[in-house]
Amino acid sequence: MIRYLPYMAGIGVALTWGMSFMFTRGALDHIAPFHLLGLRFAAAVAAMALLRVLGVIKIRVLPGDYIKLLPLAFFQPILYFATETTGVLLTSASYAGMMIAIIPIFVAILAVFILREYPNRLQVLFIIASVAGVIFIIYMDTQSIAGVNPLGTVFLLGAVAAAACYNIASRKASVDYKPIHTTWVMMVVGAVVFNIISLGQHIIAGNPGTYLAPLGELWTTIVYLGVISSVAAFFMYNYVLSKVTAAQGSVFANMVTVVAISAGVVFRGETVFWYHLAGTAAILTGVWGTNRFAPAPQEYHEAEAILESPE
Repeated sequence: MIRYLPYMAGIGVALTWGMSFMFTRGALDHIAPFHLLGLRFAAAVAAMALLRVLGVIKIRVLPGDYIKLLPLAFFQPILYFATETTGVLLTSASYAGMMIAIIPIFVAILAVFILREYPNRLQVLFIIASVAGVIFIIYMDTQSIAGVNPLGTVFLLGAVAAAACYNIASRKASVDYKPIHTTWVMMVVGAVVFNIISLGQHIIAGNPGTYLAPLGELWTTIVYLGVISSVAAFFMYNYVLSKVTAAQGSVFANMVTVVAISAGVVFRGETVFWYHLAGTAAILTGVWGTNRFAPAPQEYHEAEAILESPE
């Protein structure tokens, strides 16, 4: 049972992040993106701080630990959310979805050079199948991608690179830090940076006194995005990346598309077409195959030893 915990956590991440789209869509009708991000990560820090006070979790992070984990927090949530948001504004949601879907490919490439985690041929095929499923769904939904802003593509490539680097950084950090520690640092850095940006926007606009006003109407959204989608989901994802390879962990992110479609049908009355089912089948097959045919940990060590051998 214990051996399946990372995969169960990965499914939990997909469910949580997939459902978050509904909350985010509704909130952005009333609040600016960086304002939402600031309140989201502030709620995440408040939730984790409360759990610490109650003794539910134990976190001891020294100033030096923040410095060591700063690259991880820089990639996710700071750089990823900033570049993704800007990229979507300059292009379209469908085009952004296609770009973000190639994250597993970037992760697999980086993992080879940085972590020396080598996906076998079967894993490569299943990773491609999963990515193809996401791209197919988005393409069929839009039928065409027009008017793409080149600068927007650059920002989206930055988001893809940031997400891939986060996967690698989290894998490396898992050697010295528990998932709860990396999650704490990510939430704190996110809260500080995004609130500084949003408060700055409010000061420039001349209305800093209204900063907390949206909490009255959007508190359920803030709680879900901050506590469940940030704290719980990132804790689970950091746990996943501490137990499986970076390429395996990244493929779970593609299941978010499946959950988002399902949530739209159940809660928003959206229609499911045949290509949704076809793309979903490809995604699930890719997730299953990437994990099913993953080399055992000792195989990675053997491969590394061969590479380091003077012969």
